[in-house]
Amino acid sequence: MSTMSDSLVLARRNLIRMSRIPEIVLFGLIQPVMFVVLFTYVFGGSISIGGSTDPKLYKEFLMAGIFAQTVTFATAGAGAGIADDMHKGLIDRFRSLPMSRGAVLTGRTLADLVQSALTLVVLAGVALLVGWRAHENIAKVICGFLLLLLLGYAFSWIGALIGLTVRTPEAATSGGLIWLFPLTFISNAFVPVIGMPTFLQHIAEWNPFSATVAGARELFGNTMPKVPKSVTGAWPMEHPVIASILWSVLIVVVFRTLAVRKYRRAAG
Repeated sequence: MSTMSDSLVLARRNLIRMSRIPEIVLFGLIQPVMFVVLFTYVFGGSISIGGSTDPKLYKEFLMAGIFAQTVTFATAGAGAGIADDMHKGLIDRFRSLPMSRGAVLTGRTLADLVQSALTLVVLAGVALLVGWRAHENIAKVICGFLLLLLLGYAFSWIGALIGLTVRTPEAATSGGLIWLFPLTFISNAFVPVIGMPTFLQHIAEWNPFSATVAGARELFGNTMPKVPKSVTGAWPMEHPVIASILWSVLIVVVFRTLAVRKYRRAAG
């Protein structure tokens, strides 16, 4: 209970900091909105979805991928924030307080989770304006967004580990994006997997990012009847919601353990 209390205090501290620097939230919104507009109106009529280039179909196919990309790209900001705290000596001040060592990281990841949730609310509004629609009941739609937030929270622990490993916030930002680009683009987020080379199809369908995108599409009612669930018969694509939850929990367990251990060594 004391660890949770400490974590919530530090989460509040990070949220207050974000509110006092509105550029953090503003710039975090601009990029995903640009992706929505660019992919919808630039590629919407040229990418075939189930044999059709109807822009309306592509909008429904695309949005789960954009939502997932948005929550995972917040990883770079999480890593940069922790690296900045380390660089400024703020962690040394926390060490002098009677508090849980893991609370510093947990508080940061919880604050990033709140920011991601606010970003998704705005992005969902933009998606509705450009023509995206969900075709399931409100309970399933909410579960779809919760699935996305769970993946974002899991990835924030990867960002935390990167932030503790590098020496500067700039390096944390670069390191947080390098691995995200292949992870998000070698997936089913923006184009159907069926058009990829065979070896990339296997990678894409066992990608945790792909499982979350497919799970969100299923919960939103945005699945395409003429687009097969899986090209290679991969289990995560046949059971995307369960697979996404399992992947996210596994990532949290592994990278939270590694990040807390790294933090204790760095602050020791």
